[in-house]
Amino acid sequence: MVQKRWNILPEYNSETQKLTNALKISEPLCRILAQRGYDDFDNAKKYFRPLISDLHDPWLMKDMDKAVERILSAKHNNEKILVFGDYDVDGTTAVASFFQFLSDIYTKDKIDFYIPHRYREGYGVSKAGINFAAEHDFSLIVCLDCGIKSVELISYAKTLGIDFVICDHHLPGITLPDAYAILNPKQLDCNYPFKDLCGCGIGFKLMMAISDQLKKDASSYLKYLDLVAIAIAADIVPMVGENRILAYYGMKKINEDPSLGIKTLINIGKLEKKLNIHNVVFVIAPRINAAGRMDDAKKAVQLFIETDPHLAASFGEELQSDNTDRKEADTSITQEALEIINESQEMLNRKSCVVYREHWHKGVVGIVASRIIEHHYKPTIVLTKSDGIVTGSARSVKGFNLYEAIYECKDLLTVFGGHFAAAGLSMLPENVDAFIKKFEEVVSNSITDDLLIPEIVIDTKINFQDINQSFYNIINQMEPFGPDNMRPVFIAEKVEDTGHSDLLKEQHIRFNVKQNNNILSGIGFKMPDKLDIVKSGKPFDIVFTMDENEWNGNKRLQLMVVDCRLSS
Repeated sequence: MVQKRWNILPEYNSETQKLTNALKISEPLCRILAQRGYDDFDNAKKYFRPLISDLHDPWLMKDMDKAVERILSAKHNNEKILVFGDYDVDGTTAVASFFQFLSDIYTKDKIDFYIPHRYREGYGVSKAGINFAAEHDFSLIVCLDCGIKSVELISYAKTLGIDFVICDHHLPGITLPDAYAILNPKQLDCNYPFKDLCGCGIGFKLMMAISDQLKKDASSYLKYLDLVAIAIAADIVPMVGENRILAYYGMKKINEDPSLGIKTLINIGKLEKKLNIHNVVFVIAPRINAAGRMDDAKKAVQLFIETDPHLAASFGEELQSDNTDRKEADTSITQEALEIINESQEMLNRKSCVVYREHWHKGVVGIVASRIIEHHYKPTIVLTKSDGIVTGSARSVKGFNLYEAIYECKDLLTVFGGHFAAAGLSMLPENVDAFIKKFEEVVSNSITDDLLIPEIVIDTKINFQDINQSFYNIINQMEPFGPDNMRPVFIAEKVEDTGHSDLLKEQHIRFNVKQNNNILSGIGFKMPDKLDIVKSGKPFDIVFTMDENEWNGNKRLQLMVVDCRLSS
């Protein structure tokens, strides 16, 4: 296993002391709050007690007035409205929520939804989707989680008499589409205070504004908060500001009053306890995503808008089946890819990793790239062949701009797109070998050696004597966790084995360790190579998060160990 870099964050001593005096909670927790910018009592109160009333006025978003005016004029004039969205979790939840919202304020036979097929149409606004709208007399398309780069296609729609209202959160290009209205806080001239909403979140703000214009009760849009929370979790947007408020109340709704579709996924996933963001990311979101990866994402929307429990269960089972297929493809392709890499000394010596087999399933190559990075920590691309074109997904390591590296190879590509950490690309089969060589050359010349060592970001040092039930309860109040508000990671120094640590199933370590007279137990998954350190008889340092283990009705705190090494 690769040795990881430990990065312990700065302590912010003066702010920490001020917070400790004001909040009367443990110093390590106050240190984490100070690191995250919650450096006085009022900020900390807003953090621990988010309020719906702290959401920004939707009318602050550029073009919100135009978007609302166009949708309500369509309603007034009996025009047909098509709700269009991407095939991932953010897109399908955005479409499901906005479609249902429109159904409550408008005649149902005047609205429909459209999700492009991942393989037949590709990402974003599609010509097939626009043609569908034209053939069925839709004069307005409300586009969610895509559209900001679809300049030519939206111009084409305009020639057919179709207007677009775009709700997108991706970075705009130099030229904006000729849409009737564009809602995207990342536009340079948009003064909306929060820039990091997901696509479903922007759709939610549009619902807020329409409800305000129609003088409708807030419940008309708040009832979709569970879908918004799922989108925020799955799209890995920063869990701060409005995202934190929306996710906080969305998770509350998921646990207290979930919609039928979400309840169906909870039952299928056998989630019996209170759900958190982790459950959403690893249990609910993969089943939604699997529909688009393996078949047609339309069924995910159908699940979320269904009101009949029997039909909802049927759609849920379809998603479950897709997810089973996805896992099987993911597992077999990952295994095959790792064998290819491990059997080639040349590939092992490279600073990048590109693997290619014609028969691999296109829907899981991005997941496989992420899996490979867990074993070989370097910028990774997994390629397959589809309709005579080699296509694939790329994933980066922390701190390395993958998009720029792929851009340097653009002369060998037919299509590419993405961002700092992930990208998609296509090329002619005859260019594969040249691309692998050029990509390795670019990465080798630009990546630093430290970026090829995985980093564990550690929030703060802690002593076992500071860990108790009250401490753990406050950590839980820091939920929902996500980027910029991750679950706290601690380091305890100079701990010792009690003599009761051992190996579980030959790959996990059951820790039983002491620091002074305080003993804690825990588990470290997939780290059998660390057992020698634990059993060495020497003091060692452990990095961990906190969890609670429940067995036969008894609860006890446990360490979820991330890494360990001998104390210096």
